Formats: sequence, C-alpha cells, structure tokens
Amino acid sequence: MRTQRQVLPLMATRVAGMAGRPARAPGLRGTAGGGRSPVPDRAFGAGVVTGTAVGLGVAWLNGRVHRVAAQGLVDWHRAERLAGARLRRAPGALSPAEIEATAPAYDEAMRRVVPALESALGSPLPGVVERHAVVDRAGWASANLDVFRVLYGKLEAALGEGIRPREGSLGEGLAALTNRFVATQEVGFLLGYMGSRVLGQYDIALLSAEARPGQLLFVEENIRSTAAALHVPIGDFRTWVALHEATHAFEFEAHPWLRAYLADRLERQLQGFVEDARLLQVEGLARLVRRWRAPARGGLIEGLLVPEQRRLFRETQVVMSLLEGFGDWVMDRVGVAFLPDVADMRRRFEERRSAPRRGLDRVISRLIGMDLKLEQYRRGERFVAGVAAVGGADAVARLWDGPEALPTERELVDPGAWVRRVVGQPA
Repeated sequence: MRTQRQVLPLMATRVAGMAGRPARAPGLRGTAGGGRSPVPDRAFGAGVVTGTAVGLGVAWLNGRVHRVAAQGLVDWHRAERLAGARLRRAPGALSPAEIEATAPAYDEAMRRVVPALESALGSPLPGVVERHAVVDRAGWASANLDVFRVLYGKLEAALGEGIRPREGSLGEGLAALTNRFVATQEVGFLLGYMGSRVLGQYDIALLSAEARPGQLLFVEENIRSTAAALHVPIGDFRTWVALHEATHAFEFEAHPWLRAYLADRLERQLQGFVEDARLLQVEGLARLVRRWRAPARGGLIEGLLVPEQRRLFRETQVVMSLLEGFGDWVMDRVGVAFLPDVADMRRRFEERRSAPRRGLDRVISRLIGMDLKLEQYRRGERFVAGVAAVGGADAVARLWDGPEALPTERELVDPGAWVRRVVGQPA
C-alpha cells in the first residue's frame, strides 16, 4: 500500500493535469470526421471535486488513525468499561448499597483472623486489619487494571518508536489501530473473565515504582455465590477467605525480601518478552513457531520461552506454589480454632475447584493458566504439609528465611530433602 505521502501528490498531479487542459464549449459533440467527444465541463468539475474530497478524506482518516494509535497499545477506559459491563451482567450482581452493607461483617472477620494469625505465625501484622475493602466484581477489575497498565506501559517504553506508526503511513496507522482494538478487547475480556471467579486478593503492586503496602480485597458477589453453591454458612466462608488472604499479607509484609525477589523475576521476564517483540518485528512469527516446535516439558507456555525465560518462569512458579500452598495450609490449621466445620468446607471447596471445566470455559482457563494456578495450590500445600510432618513447626518457620531457603523444583515434591538442606535435621 502506498503511503499518504505518495498517494496525495499523485492525486494533486492528476487534478492539476486535468485543470491544465484546454477549455471546451459546454455540450460540444464530435464531428462527422470521427474525432473523440471532449469531456463535458460537468464531468471535469465532478472529477476535481471527487479527487479533492478523496484527498481530504484520506488526510482526515490518516490524522485520526495516527492520533488514536499514538494514545498507546490499549484504550484503558474502554477496557474497563468492557470488563465492568460483563461483570455487572453476571448472575448474583449486588447493588453498591448491598456491597457496603457487608463491610461490618468483614471488619469482624479481620478482627478475629489477624490476632489468630499473629499468634500462630509469631509475627505482627500491623495495619492489615484496617487495609481491607469489600468490592463488587467490577471494582476488583478496576483495581487490577493498574497491573495491566504498568505491564503495557513498560512494554511500550521499552519498544519505543518500534511500535508507533511512521508519520504519514496510513497502512502502519491502521495496523496500529487494529492492534490497539484487539489488545483492548483482550484486556477487557480477561478482567471480566477473572473478575467473575476471584474470591479475594492481597493487592500488592509488584512492578510499581512506589513500594506501597498491600490491601486486602474481598469480592463479595463471588464469595456469596460460592458459599451458596457449597451450602456453607456465608459468615464462616467469609472468615475462611479472609484468613487465606491475610496469610498472604503475612508472607509479604513480614518478609520484605519476597517482594523484591518476585519483582526482579517479573522485570527480567518482561525484558525477555521485549527482546522477543523486537526480534518478531524483524523475523516474523516463524521465530515463535520454531521455538514452539522445540520440546518443552512445561507445555504450551514454556514452549514459547527461551531457556533463560523458562528458568525465570519456573522459579516464579515455585514461589507462587509456596505462597498459595502456605495460605491453604494455614487457613485450615488456624481456622479450626474458630471454624468448627473447616474440614468439611475445605472438602466441598476442593471438589468444586477440581471439577472439570467444559467447552469454551476449559479453553480459556488453559490459555490464561488457571489450571496451572490450581496445580500451584496442590503442590504448595503438599510441600508445606510435608515440611510440617518431617520437621515440625520449627521447619515451617524457616520457609520464609530468604531466597536461599526457597525450595527447588525437586524439593517441592520431596519436602524431606528441603528439610535436610535448610534445617539440617535428618528426615
């Protein structure tokens, strides 16, 4: 496709050439000698007007395309609206007044949970009781939009001019506009999909320049619908979820090294993706196809990564398994003190969480790694339970000593090996 800088001069030359032709009398016909009929003035005028209109239209379109494309890879306001509209239509949606009315119940749950955690884990959690909020699904999506904004912002900053269309190139501008539309739809859909499933979250901005304390978010609509599906008391279920999320607050706030460790790995993985994007601009999709065909025991996601990215990915997955597994292990051991039916609640919850997904839901969950997250819960809890069985409470207390104490992939399935290495007692 020609660029606008090429198309508009051609149009201008054609119109100028037509304007320079000798004038003809209106309606003059060809002679009997067989000469051609001259172009009527009406047709000549229409050609000038049409050419000018097309030129102006292309100029306007090009300017519009470039203005929109220059705003970034994602239309964040539209992505938020897409996610919010999807979530507000979901079954079990509550009004703002109904959400606000549940706040005292979570206040009470946190007042019970945090002292029990501090006693069981031997570490204070200052400020966590106050730093929590009850949100609807759309509120959760809005809070997590910032995560995507930071990631895309870093990607745009790193790629720089490589992702911006050249001035005057209508083709590149349209391609950038298409990319922006698709990325916006993807972000909006992903937030909408996940927002209908998340129960709670310890919201900590790992890649933010400002290391602010995290906040606990409770998604009341999902908590309420899940409690109803499990046929468990809503009050007990709220407390159980609060216990899990408050445990994540302990993991990060009592061990500052953890945030820096994860942030470093995420930054390095992101940098690897940026380098991939630059190479894709040069080599095209064939590079990814070749990489995907190479054997990778980690499945589709790992099949698209280079060895260094794969190592960072696995290290991150080990930490996530420990984070989630420790949370599950603690919520059951501590919860039994004030939730008498915690074992039955756990059983019902696991049955529902492990139920096979079907159709499109199954495809989407695999693409975004939901099955990977479920395995993180299982592996992590088995590991923590194994450490407790082999080394007791003293060994569990060493889990968060520092990066050197993190389990390896092999140790994650052999807790005794971790105890021998870190604690030093025979297993």
